[in-house]
Amino acid sequence: MDNKQSSQTQSTPENMTAQQAQLARRVQQMQTNQAKLKHKNNSGLTKTLVIIVLALVAVAFAGLFLWMFTEYNTLKTDYDADVAAEVAKAKDEQSIADAYKCQEEKDFPYKVFAGPVDYGELNFEYPKTWSAYIAKDAANGGDFEAYLNPVQVEPISNSAVNALRVRIVNKSFDDVAKEYQRYLENRNNPLNVESVTVNGTTANLYYGTIPSTELNGYILIFKIRDKTAFLQTDSVLFKDDFDRIVQSIKFNS
Repeated sequence: MDNKQSSQTQSTPENMTAQQAQLARRVQQMQTNQAKLKHKNNSGLTKTLVIIVLALVAVAFAGLFLWMFTEYNTLKTDYDADVAAEVAKAKDEQSIADAYKCQEEKDFPYKVFAGPVDYGELNFEYPKTWSAYIAKDAANGGDFEAYLNPVQVEPISNSAVNALRVRIVNKSFDDVAKEYQRYLENRNNPLNVESVTVNGTTANLYYGTIPSTELNGYILIFKIRDKTAFLQTDSVLFKDDFDRIVQSIKFNS
């Protein structure tokens, strides 16, 4: 019996080889599991590092965006403030300019007389204390007539004295000059003439006794397009005003 038990527990070469093979498989399995575990750990670490890097990049971009947005708001605020300041300055300057212009207009002692547009748009400056009366406006053609005088215009007649008479007639300058030439040749009518320039145009200035009246004054005639303009003062007392009016004459040829 003892011999039988001894034979059962005694190891044989075949049993040893099987045990070694089984042990080797276990060792190999353990190594494989360790390798997988190491790979898994490495993969997890890589993912963690990637997430950290992406998070840092996102934070950096967010910070950059906030900085750029802040800078933009600052620049825009400064720009808007500069624009508002320039606008306010321009308004102030315009207000000052308007105030000066208004004051100059108040201080300027003259008004502007404007004749018919179709008749060359004759205009000149006259004292603002004078009144003006348009007797014929030539709206439907014909002659244009206007009278100007300090305070109020005197009744229209050959004997009444007005500071200025303005006429534009449908006659040529040459025909009107011929009519006045007859007065110049009449010794009983003391009248003189001299050539002057008005708005770049040659004009005749007559002075002495005004034809068909007993008034002593000045008459200026000049060509406007196909018509002739007359400016007349009925008294030498208005000579200075008349001279300034003549100097300010403008018209479209």
